[in-house]
Amino acid sequence: MNKKHYGAKPTNDHITQYAKSPNWNNDKFQNLEETIMSISIQNLPKLLYKQFFKKQDREPKTHLPIETFNKEQFLSPSENTKFIWYGHSVILLRMQNKTLLIDPMLGPDAAPIAPFPVKRFSKNTLDLIEEFPEIDLVLITHDHYDHLDYKSIKKLKSKVKQFYVALGVGRHLEKWGVPNDQITEFDWWEKSSFEGIDISFTPTRHFSGRGLTDRAKCLWGGWAFKTSSENIWFSGDGGYGKHFKEIGDRLGPFDFGFMECGQYNQNWHLIHMFPKESVQAARDAKVQCIMPVHWAGFSLAQHSWQEPMDAFLDAAQGNKSAHIHPKLGELVDYKNHENKVWWKD
Repeated sequence: MNKKHYGAKPTNDHITQYAKSPNWNNDKFQNLEETIMSISIQNLPKLLYKQFFKKQDREPKTHLPIETFNKEQFLSPSENTKFIWYGHSVILLRMQNKTLLIDPMLGPDAAPIAPFPVKRFSKNTLDLIEEFPEIDLVLITHDHYDHLDYKSIKKLKSKVKQFYVALGVGRHLEKWGVPNDQITEFDWWEKSSFEGIDISFTPTRHFSGRGLTDRAKCLWGGWAFKTSSENIWFSGDGGYGKHFKEIGDRLGPFDFGFMECGQYNQNWHLIHMFPKESVQAARDAKVQCIMPVHWAGFSLAQHSWQEPMDAFLDAAQGNKSAHIHPKLGELVDYKNHENKVWWKD
């Protein structure tokens, strides 16, 4: 195991800080609703065997291509927010003429401390960081390996001005050399104004941890971005629950939403939504136009790699929800986007 990938264990000072949160109880962060993982010890060996060795249809037959980054086009002034999706949950966002990067896991392996790798569907994604412009703000939803990556942060940190992160994630960044004064941690519903953008950290139904001893020792959530002309939401990882309606009531309606959709399984249904639930969650939160994320990056569940998109599309079309599904690396204006069924090519 490469200990650098792990990050930092919470110290007593960290725990004292976390314990001030209303979402901390019994020495850990808690969900708003009772949330358990229904995986028995007896079923675990079979589940792990399927995860690492039964991979038919769970990965693309060839590496998924990523469209070439055009810095000039990305940075050109625009009335609307524009963005690029790089698979899984990585979003490079241009908003109010500022560059934001959400969950920048661009590394090649989503299980760097496990005995077997979980390889990315696309090649050489770490090299993208060299092409990116200066990043005004990086936002991180939680500390799981498929969202927070040591290699990505090490390459990124010299070109990032500020980090907004879930409460508890800051200790990992500091361990990896990010100065403390560049990091702001958020509890649920906390907000900050950044360069004309009101940013709020929204609750999800999930968990956190990078090892056996730090489970739920950092918070998890999503991000809402509001300007004078737009309201955009990134749902973050999590299962379906009552919080979606509360998010819509308190911060919505939203013009656009990135909805978690992928890596679900009945064994962990309460912490990852099935596609139909992702579409319903967006309706609960009053999102006008939606896009599925958390797929096309890694195989972290037993469904085929295309299933999340296919099922999401069926559900969105079934209840007439406006939706988009761009290619990896495509520069998108969500108000003027032409959909193509690229994942079937």
